[in-house]
Amino acid sequence: MTGFRIVPVEARHRADWDRLYAGYAEFYGVTQTPEMRDRVWSWLHDPAHESCGLVAEDEAGRAVGLAHFRPFARPLSASTGGYLDDLFVDPQMRGPQMDGRRVADALIEAIAEEGRRRGWSVIRWITAESNARARAVYDRVAKLTPWRTYDIPL
Repeated sequence: MTGFRIVPVEARHRADWDRLYAGYAEFYGVTQTPEMRDRVWSWLHDPAHESCGLVAEDEAGRAVGLAHFRPFARPLSASTGGYLDDLFVDPQMRGPQMDGRRVADALIEAIAEEGRRRGWSVIRWITAESNARARAVYDRVAKLTPWRTYDIPL
């Protein structure tokens, strides 16, 4: 295998996307049902929904990584940013596997490029403190912020 490309998620990616998204949920210990994946899949293909999806596709057209993102309002700066909700790369494709390019880096850069095209002011995301491998990527491609995240379960 010598390369990959980043493309919008398409119907032909469904089986690979299911496998990758289930792997993502498993990594974080989140219970995820096929019905939940069906709902997210429908969002990614609904032009009226804010969620967007990209995949890293190998030369055979197989999805080896995914990223979901969306716009978010930034009232304090009177701007719109992009929020990276989910990023997952097939464990066999992690690191500089493909022509020295890194799949996760390429997915993030594709979202940043989309953000530039849309006039967004920032791309933002969170990750688990314990996710050392991902944090090494993020430390290389982005700036760590001092903000903490809080949730109110409803």
